[in-house]
Amino acid sequence: MKKVFSFIVLVVFIVFCSGCKKVENQDSNNSVIKVDVCVYGATSGGVIAAYTAKKQGKSVLLVEPTKRIGGLSSGGLGQTDIGKVEIIQGLSLDFYRRIGKQYGKDEPVFLFEPHVALDVFNQYIKEADIQVLYQNRIIEAKKNNNTIQSIVLEDTSKADTFNEVKAKVFIDCSYEGDLMALAGVSYFVGREDNEQYGESLNGVQMLHGHQFPDGVDPYKIKGDPKSGLLYGILPGEMGKQGSGNKDVQAYNFRITLTDDPEKKIEITKPENYDPSKYELMIRLIEKANYTKLNELFIWSSMPNHKTDINNRNAFSTDMIGANWDYPDGSYEVREKIFKDHIDYTKGMLYFVGHDSRVPKTIRDEMLRWGYPKDEYEDTDHFTPQLYIREARRMIGRMVMTQDYCQHKQTAEDVVGWGAYNMDSHNCGRYVVNGMVKNEGNVEVWPGGPYNISYRAITPKEEEVSNLLVPVCLSASHIAYGSIRMEPVFMVLGQNAAIAACLAIDNHNNCVQKVDSRKVMEIFNR
Repeated sequence: MKKVFSFIVLVVFIVFCSGCKKVENQDSNNSVIKVDVCVYGATSGGVIAAYTAKKQGKSVLLVEPTKRIGGLSSGGLGQTDIGKVEIIQGLSLDFYRRIGKQYGKDEPVFLFEPHVALDVFNQYIKEADIQVLYQNRIIEAKKNNNTIQSIVLEDTSKADTFNEVKAKVFIDCSYEGDLMALAGVSYFVGREDNEQYGESLNGVQMLHGHQFPDGVDPYKIKGDPKSGLLYGILPGEMGKQGSGNKDVQAYNFRITLTDDPEKKIEITKPENYDPSKYELMIRLIEKANYTKLNELFIWSSMPNHKTDINNRNAFSTDMIGANWDYPDGSYEVREKIFKDHIDYTKGMLYFVGHDSRVPKTIRDEMLRWGYPKDEYEDTDHFTPQLYIREARRMIGRMVMTQDYCQHKQTAEDVVGWGAYNMDSHNCGRYVVNGMVKNEGNVEVWPGGPYNISYRAITPKEEEVSNLLVPVCLSASHIAYGSIRMEPVFMVLGQNAAIAACLAIDNHNNCVQKVDSRKVMEIFNR
């Protein structure tokens, strides 16, 4: 294996703070919580991990940096990405069965509204009596040699207030891998060169999916390079096919709208509206002769007249190239990137419905829709969850690669399964031969379900011995593109929690000493 180049980051972040919940009071703004298992990140996998550990008889704290649990599954992604339904097992399957019950059905349901998913996640919290610490984000991980002693959290709801959490085992279920990074675990951001792991689908990829047709002019004044590039086109060159770089696949929002007149809130001109951001959309419409709304967006129908809207074709909801600084960015940097995505998305929805250059057939379709009164009441009826498709990826005891997805190698220490396409959204948008071209989109079927290794959710023991990472797990960019699905994260979250309990009971809190066969024995009961 070649030496991992500069995108591998070992982060040691030292800030001395003390913490804030009422177990060991230190002063009015500082206290300490002691638990067996601390789960950081109340994503779908995080809620399931916390529920599992609590049902195994451990004391548990679930930490969530925002006000809302459930991550993408309660944040608009109701069109569940599966691949093969048989890989959804354990509490992951239970979640979708509970969704079905919410709709009066005796079977799993994989299309659902955000508030229904939130209700189900709150069922798990209530049933297991899980303590949840909202609006707390990690600023430090305190270690003794290779063991995390505690993490320090900043309470963003109260000025100068901190929580310190001491636990025997920690589980990082965040989409960003912040606990993992602050604990000094090796990780990677971007795309590896194909040569690094002997892959063919990693690195720079200019393919045909979600691509501009030939002939779309990239310049503000058509044919005049001196006029400058249109918004959304990156300066510089694309790079050699298959070469690695720091570029991160695009983020977007999975948008919930409704056409129910009684629940619809009109999409009005948002703050910071700038129609020049969407000039490329007009040129794409003209070149491709689009006349339907579903040619600009994947417009999926959800129950009760709602949508799960996703990116489609060359220019859509993906904000290509705007997220590269997100994975390793400070909280302030991330907040700016998040706000930029909000402005871009709300502006696009207004633009498509109101700009006279958009074909009337598309405008008329768009004007049927509005924000739903019964969703996301705390955030002006727009999802607070940005789709972090990929951020940091751990370099653990083994790395899941394209060969594992395509069954050329098999992980015998199984703790979960993947089955979805090896999928990457576009990472960049450049001028190529005088035309606009996107780069990074890959969609390749793996050929059926494959095993995910226990070693891929555990760090190297010399780095950290009491941490599991079931979301930002150890995988190459292209393998992660298949693994990174919400049902898979729930399976991995459940098994990470089982492993944490076994480590506490039998292995002096060392997760690397846990036998995955014992984990699966408990999982299958």
